[in-house]
Amino acid sequence: MLAALLLLAAARQPGELEIAIERLRNQRGILHLCLTRNQAHFPDCASDPQALKRSVPAATRSVRFGGVVPGGYALSIIHDENRNGRLDAVLGIPREGFGFSRNPVIRFGAPRFDQVLMELGPGFTRQTVRMQYLL
Repeated sequence: MLAALLLLAAARQPGELEIAIERLRNQRGILHLCLTRNQAHFPDCASDPQALKRSVPAATRSVRFGGVVPGGYALSIIHDENRNGRLDAVLGIPREGFGFSRNPVIRFGAPRFDQVLMELGPGFTRQTVRMQYLL
């Protein structure tokens, strides 16, 4: 019984997530990171009140999210090179970089939520995201 209580208490402990960012094209602009548990708000979690969001200079190669409640999350990153607050596109093809947790292969459009879903537990988790550029 004591072991079960300890496991339950550990599961409720918040964790820490570190995102290592690779393959940035340049250091211009801002990186917008969005961590959500809600499939309806993926990949743009701007309207998700529970999402964890960060905006950092593009020279940043590592971002930490503290106090993360254990569970399943999806991460999206936009490299906003011109600092206009959105992912620019030409004929639906992104002109700026993007990345997702679990680094799925991108074909047409954003990946499905289940393709990028990562399980976070209590304690420390490190995830590497490789940025992608189509133009």
